[in-house]
Amino acid sequence: MTDAGRTTYVVVDGENIDATLGASILDGRPGPEQRPRWERLLNFARTTFQQPAKGLFFLNASNGHLPMSFVQALLALGYQPIPLAGGPGEKVVDIGIQRTLDALVDRDGDVLLGSHDVDFLPQVDRLLTGDRLVGMVGFREFMNSQYAGLAERGLKVFDLEDDVRAFNVVLPRVRIIPLADFDPTRYL
Repeated sequence: MTDAGRTTYVVVDGENIDATLGASILDGRPGPEQRPRWERLLNFARTTFQQPAKGLFFLNASNGHLPMSFVQALLALGYQPIPLAGGPGEKVVDIGIQRTLDALVDRDGDVLLGSHDVDFLPQVDRLLTGDRLVGMVGFREFMNSQYAGLAERGLKVFDLEDDVRAFNVVLPRVRIIPLADFDPTRYL
């Protein structure tokens, strides 16, 4: 299904991944060693989809400030930072990602979306045309359950820790573990 001229668009909702990691897994702000290694996500996309990957990393810049050290790190890793600003109450990152996914419907290319957010369900549904690979990446246990209904149409769900191996530390997650993947030494 992949083609030498195709690209995988890696669209990252950094705000959503960070909030899920901090609030739902770590119960606090992640330390530097607990943050995802974003270059591994691009490498995973290249390897899994067997083609070049273009990383688009969405940031909320509504406060008028850019986290320049993070932006520079993203650029060095090969991502295109997309800092968006909007008015009070606007979900600027979600709106930007929705518009981007809508624009991808009419382009050749595959899509790997880093988010758990159900706000992208209509766009992901429209991308599943049968002639493109579409995946979601995040923490499997926090992925909105409505995405499960799209699996029969080809949506793949990848785990940021287990499949992508984006972390240098083992995260303190409680989730269902397939017996074939169970490593008791992790818990000893």
